[in-house]
Amino acid sequence: MRLRARTRDVTIARLVRTSTFRLSLLYVVLFGASVLLLLAFIYWTTVRVIDSQTSDTIEAEVRGLAEQYRARGIRQLVAVIGERSGPYGDPDSVYLLADPGLRKLAGNLSAWPREAAGAEAGWVEIAASRASGEEAHGSIRARTFVLPGGFRLLVGRDPRGRADFEDLILESLGYALGITLVLGLLGGLVMSRRMLRRVDAVRETGQRIVRGDLSRRMPVTGVGDEFDRLSITVNEMLDEIETLMTGLRTVTDSVAHDLRSPLTRLKSRLELALREGPADEGGHRVALERAIAETDAILRTFATLMEIARAESGKTGIALAPVDLRAVVSDMVELYAPLAEQKGLAIETALEETGEVSGHDQFLSQLVANLLDNALAYTPEGGIGVSLAGENSGAVRLTVEDSGPGIPPEERERVLQRFVRLDSSRTGGGSGLGLSLVAGVATLHRAELALDESPLGGLRVTATFPPPGA
Repeated sequence: MRLRARTRDVTIARLVRTSTFRLSLLYVVLFGASVLLLLAFIYWTTVRVIDSQTSDTIEAEVRGLAEQYRARGIRQLVAVIGERSGPYGDPDSVYLLADPGLRKLAGNLSAWPREAAGAEAGWVEIAASRASGEEAHGSIRARTFVLPGGFRLLVGRDPRGRADFEDLILESLGYALGITLVLGLLGGLVMSRRMLRRVDAVRETGQRIVRGDLSRRMPVTGVGDEFDRLSITVNEMLDEIETLMTGLRTVTDSVAHDLRSPLTRLKSRLELALREGPADEGGHRVALERAIAETDAILRTFATLMEIARAESGKTGIALAPVDLRAVVSDMVELYAPLAEQKGLAIETALEETGEVSGHDQFLSQLVANLLDNALAYTPEGGIGVSLAGENSGAVRLTVEDSGPGIPPEERERVLQRFVRLDSSRTGGGSGLGLSLVAGVATLHRAELALDESPLGGLRVTATFPPPGA
């Protein structure tokens, strides 16, 4: 029981320290002040109305009694006042009729009040006792009137009704403030508990991610509130981090696997050259040339990896500017045409006049060069097609296709990764980075890259570049 009570106290303390509870408490204070001002305004307005109605009632009674006196004399006035101040009259009404010497003739006050002894006709506030000995509920607001013959008339109202109303308003104000504070505090605790559960869920997920479980994601309730929007953004960031980490592990494994063979061959050739020594100058030279070739291949692999990293990162060092893609493609086709002729292949082009694209000319040249390299490497006979066309949206579509063996549909996504080579191509040269670099350059230029089957029977690679202002 003690442990449960201590746990409950700790939970309540955490709820009270949350920013949501503090905001709720601030809202309760502001709302309570608003309720207080509203009730004060209602009280002030209602009291004014009651005072105004009381004054009007007294004025009307004074005028009516004066008419009675003028019409029927002092005896009739005494009778009327006696009837109205008697047990069947209004208990809150105060009447007093006095002679010129201020001696009582009729009414429910014991004597003419001192506050009105020397006053002429007008309004007075008096503290007097009724004839029955009952004290009035506070000061009586009364109107005095001098009748012909020197008689004095006083008509007033006991403030008992007003006092009851004031008590009711003050009691309502206390209840309203109390209920407002209680409901506000309860609402703050409930809201804080709900927010704390969401925050704890995010914190727990974050701790698991810190401990190495990159597959965890922030919870999304589906209500579309600010926590859901934040969780979706964080989850997208975690997806990208997981992709990068997976890519890093893949690159590390692939580098270790694909560079082991050339490094082993390099070591063997150097050891062979060392053992043969200067006695065999020709073999020594051949061994060193082959070692240099292996070293160049390794350096090209690392250079290509760096280019892919630069293209995929899109860092500030790479400035994009309007580029005439048709001119870049023409230059690359002209550069690779002699190599194609040596292999007995032809590069057929269909280059339309298109608008400029936002890009980096060096990377775009590398993209076209890698596509042509790939087509020449896997096209034993036939031809290679290169086309450039504009779309109605302003986008530019570059297509390179060949008549080689192509790529199976289930492998087309995988070949865009680093160091991926199909089984049929592992015996050939290359490091499996050509199409990966193409994918990196496409990502840098926000271009859509698609691999499908060419009408020539081989592979068709299509890169669609958005217009410069997109």
